[in-house]
Amino acid sequence: MSAPRNLLRTLLILGRVSNLPTVWSNCLAAWLLNGGALSAKLFPLWAGATLLYTGGMFLNDACDVEFDRAHRSERPIPAGQISARHVWLLGAALLASGWALLLPFGMATLLAALLLVLAILLYDALHKRTALAPLIMAACRLLLCVVAAFATGSPPGAQSLWHGLALAAYIVGLSFLARSESNGSVVGRWPMLLLLSPLVANVVSDPGRSPVSWAASLGLLVWISWCASRRSQGVGRMVAGLLAGIVLVDGSALAHPDGLISAAFAGCFVLALWLQRKVPAT
Repeated sequence: MSAPRNLLRTLLILGRVSNLPTVWSNCLAAWLLNGGALSAKLFPLWAGATLLYTGGMFLNDACDVEFDRAHRSERPIPAGQISARHVWLLGAALLASGWALLLPFGMATLLAALLLVLAILLYDALHKRTALAPLIMAACRLLLCVVAAFATGSPPGAQSLWHGLALAAYIVGLSFLARSESNGSVVGRWPMLLLLSPLVANVVSDPGRSPVSWAASLGLLVWISWCASRRSQGVGRMVAGLLAGIVLVDGSALAHPDGLISAAFAGCFVLALWLQRKVPAT
């Protein structure tokens, strides 16, 4: 392992922690859309989701070690900052701990979380081997929304499912763009159309939404357009911006948010952008 003073940064890079605010906003949106209220019950949900995401990212690097040695030698394992064995052990422990933290939410939540763990493992094992990897990644985010919805004590309703599916479509478009960054392939404009799916879902699911919600949707559209305008500067910059935009997808899904909820999503968005300055998002 690396020296203690460098170990924390190594772990933060492995866990791609700059994306954690998007995980928290996914949970918050699905929770609220399924009738949940702001309460202390959200904290174990956020904690469990955090460990599941971080564990998945650790195992992602463990599975990609040969690819990274050839193409991304700056990643922690090929750079000699931590051993692959330690990453395997830490990733497995984080996944198990994340699932265990969801025990208070009941059997339905645990079963949904188990499906999420399996989807995470499937993505980690296959994402460099199949063109369908973006669909698996999208399934992970959709299942996270399902987990958060079940955690309210009720089965996922129409609003949370609409949002989960729209978010999944956004992730598919984003993931295809990110893959072009890692393998140098040329991707057309069609993934950008998928990024607009949440805006369509917002109109269809509840056209009577508040002016604040419409403003959030407009903000998402402006952000997607701005990120797309940076494509000429490199796909990586665009992808990082669109990853932070996941928070805007979540925030715009709420038809009648109050000031506190809007501030929570705004805070997650700003935090995601700030963390990207400290830890790479991809």
